[in-house]
Amino acid sequence: MLKTFDQAYQFVLAHKVCTVFGSQCSSYPSLWDNTDLPEAKPKEGGWSPKVKAVWDWKTRIPQTYPESVFYGKVPGGDAALIEMQYFREVHYPAAFQPVCELDSLAQEIYQFIRLEPDYTGPLRKRALERLACTKSQFDTAMKKLQVSLNIVRSNDPKLKNDFWLPMHEVHLDIVQQHQPPS
Repeated sequence: MLKTFDQAYQFVLAHKVCTVFGSQCSSYPSLWDNTDLPEAKPKEGGWSPKVKAVWDWKTRIPQTYPESVFYGKVPGGDAALIEMQYFREVHYPAAFQPVCELDSLAQEIYQFIRLEPDYTGPLRKRALERLACTKSQFDTAMKKLQVSLNIVRSNDPKLKNDFWLPMHEVHLDIVQQHQPPS
């Protein structure tokens, strides 16, 4: 059972793919289900030690080891940490879907990110104002863009919130490796 950052990192490497909070629909092990820390909230309020640890690990592992671990979403939409060689050789080729095959809202949000990478909040505000979509539609489109591997969260530790970039800006080598010859 996991209690430390290093144990969580080794868990990701050993399992190749693990979800962050788990899901009954997922066949992958999760950090949450394998973490042995108290789940009770402190009397003074805030998050439980288990929530704090898992939330920290899902952000800090790919920030600390960007060449070893990818953070994204797997089909079904669960947040996951994926060992990089597995991501390169198995997950990316199996899960990638060109943005042109996604619905028009996802395509338009992708264009926002392609032209001006940004945090979730400002992207959502722009989409709601310019595309006349709901928050739920925006969230669904963002999930589609992550699952299809068209966008990725920045691993820059100076950024405290989710900052979105086109996949090719972070992993150009992987994108180019799997593009069909022209």
